[in-house]
Amino acid sequence: MRTTLTCAALALALGSGPAMAQSGEITIWSWNIAASSLKATVEGFNKKYPDIKVTVQDLGNQPTYDKSIAGCAAGGVGLPDIVSIENGEAENYWSQFPDCFVDLHTLGYTAEDQKKFPDFKRTELEVGDKAYAMPWDSGPVAVFYRRDFYEKAGVDPASIKTWDDFIAAGKKIQAANPGVTMTNADFNGDTEFFRMISNEQGCAYFAEDGQSITVNQPKCVDAMTKVKEMKDAGIVSSADWGTKITNNTAGTVATQVYGGWYEGTVRTESPKESGKWGVYLMPSLTADGPRAANLGGSSLAITSASKNKEAAYAYLKYTLETNEGQITMLKDFGLVPSLVSALDDPYVAKGLDYWGGQAVWKDILATLPKVVPSRGTQFQSDAEIIVRAVQTKYLGGGYADAKAALDDAASQIASATGLPVK
Repeated sequence: MRTTLTCAALALALGSGPAMAQSGEITIWSWNIAASSLKATVEGFNKKYPDIKVTVQDLGNQPTYDKSIAGCAAGGVGLPDIVSIENGEAENYWSQFPDCFVDLHTLGYTAEDQKKFPDFKRTELEVGDKAYAMPWDSGPVAVFYRRDFYEKAGVDPASIKTWDDFIAAGKKIQAANPGVTMTNADFNGDTEFFRMISNEQGCAYFAEDGQSITVNQPKCVDAMTKVKEMKDAGIVSSADWGTKITNNTAGTVATQVYGGWYEGTVRTESPKESGKWGVYLMPSLTADGPRAANLGGSSLAITSASKNKEAAYAYLKYTLETNEGQITMLKDFGLVPSLVSALDDPYVAKGLDYWGGQAVWKDILATLPKVVPSRGTQFQSDAEIIVRAVQTKYLGGGYADAKAALDDAASQIASATGLPVK
């Protein structure tokens, strides 16, 4: 791949920012804790670039997507310098508006820079020889659990190796802790368990090349079957995002299975439960099966409309490509680094008081290299809506089995996208 560097970009790559990157203002659109974590990096960034003013605007998740898509459709009108983009939605941008964002290679982003991030994080951010965004946080799946509820039931989390073990443990925990549910899932509004188990098993909505539909492949069928078995066993109660947080604080749920970024949510939203929570690896379908998956995660992209691209790139380089920037976000808000070198930071190996002295990040981040890449494609949103509706119908007994349900989903996705079912 041929990379053309301007003198300014070359200076940036060598660590001595060019005159254009030394001053000015940049604005970033983001949401919720992600926005807060970006704000936390500004102090460190300004020690290196004191004359660059960084403004982070917290628009909320959906408004960030809606406004940035609208801005791209309007030729860049009203867009900020940097936009936060969820990996699962990334290809919606590149496919519709390939000129809306800067190819980072033109600013000095090299092959060596790219190798600092795991492949699964870059899959949806790079098209051909162009890199439209730099990986930010990732979502290595972990099981967050209440130590006291497990102990009262005599359940050792180390003994939970399969999802069947998880079901059996859930029944014991609920019996020993009246009023407590083993776990929560947003069955009507999300497919989180299906996507997590599918990714763990190496199956996704689409093939890795994005050219065919694979949602009804055997491993995806196994995943959907297991989701129904958990629901039918009575160990999962339905709860949306806000209700899950309420349940965590109220002590009415024993376990939450989510991407590693949920650590910050538990810790910041339920501070009085410090010392009661712990973490263990996600179960698998078999005792010796894979126990790593990814759920969620984002990137940062520089808009073509930015009038201070070099300064914006300097911010990306500091925030996403240095341990200092990544660990600041991890410490303050639980944003999980995608930067591989951050795994060796001393903080990662540190026992944390909130988590009963457990070095939770060492356990969570150790799974990153094992995550199978999962291609979202520009049709991810359409596919998710279809699978969500099929899941609801299947869990309610509307299909003979998971294979029939996912065959229907695959057929509907094919009709909506024009892609073949593999």
